[in-house]
Amino acid sequence: MIKTIAVIGAGTMGSGITLAAALTGFEVILCDIQPKVVDAAKKSIESNLAFLVGKEKISPSESVDCFNRVQFTSTVADCKADLVIEAIIEKPEAKEQLFLQLAGVNSSETILATNTSSLSISLIQQNIPEPGRVAGMHFFNPAHIMKLVEVVKGKQTTDAVTESLMNVCRQMNKTPVLCNDAPGFIVNRIARHYYLQAMELLEHKVASIEDIDAAMEAAGFKMGPFKLMDLIGMDVNLAVSTSLYEAFDRAERFAPSPIQVNKVKQGELGRKTGKGFYNYNG
Repeated sequence: MIKTIAVIGAGTMGSGITLAAALTGFEVILCDIQPKVVDAAKKSIESNLAFLVGKEKISPSESVDCFNRVQFTSTVADCKADLVIEAIIEKPEAKEQLFLQLAGVNSSETILATNTSSLSISLIQQNIPEPGRVAGMHFFNPAHIMKLVEVVKGKQTTDAVTESLMNVCRQMNKTPVLCNDAPGFIVNRIARHYYLQAMELLEHKVASIEDIDAAMEAAGFKMGPFKLMDLIGMDVNLAVSTSLYEAFDRAERFAPSPIQVNKVKQGELGRKTGKGFYNYNG
């Protein structure tokens, strides 16, 4: 039974996953090798808890209890848990190296889950001791609010592990969906063209950013493609497009947009930098 969860990577996704777990009673260890990132995550979690108290979603005492269930650290060796979820950079080599470190400080029973949005679980798990315990657990931003979690089964992932992850998701009040390892899994595979076609319309001057977003929102989508890319982060969104492009042998339909490539080069990554397709600097 999973009682303790370690989250590696204290950025937006990592801190959101941590809050989601702590709010539902799990003891959580949040780790990032950069102390400044850990400090920022601590402040973010405190801010989100204060917001929930203000909205009367939780009581002040529940907020204190939730925060006290989180241990903050910059040392990977501290990350001993029943389940480890990594939310670091989207590079398979980095994730594999981290899992090798984690395997060295945890028991062979510890489940190792990656929050990757598009990388191959089967590739990541192949050199990890007890590869059957490695799986995908893809949360969506903001992780403490969004209900969906894609539980992804690699070629060697055991049924027992995927069932445990499905149960953990339910305990966290999430809606888990199970899928086999494939480029982009479910959501990013289907949604990729929501972004790419929007940028193609912009590139060919068919419509403006604002009008494309307005049209899609009026059609029933909660957020237009450009607002959503700004929320996700231009660098993250581009990384997923590039990953699918390579996975499908550079099929033209998955080719990254030059508009987004330029945005990343210019450091215009969306909300987190204050500017993306929209300006957030006031």
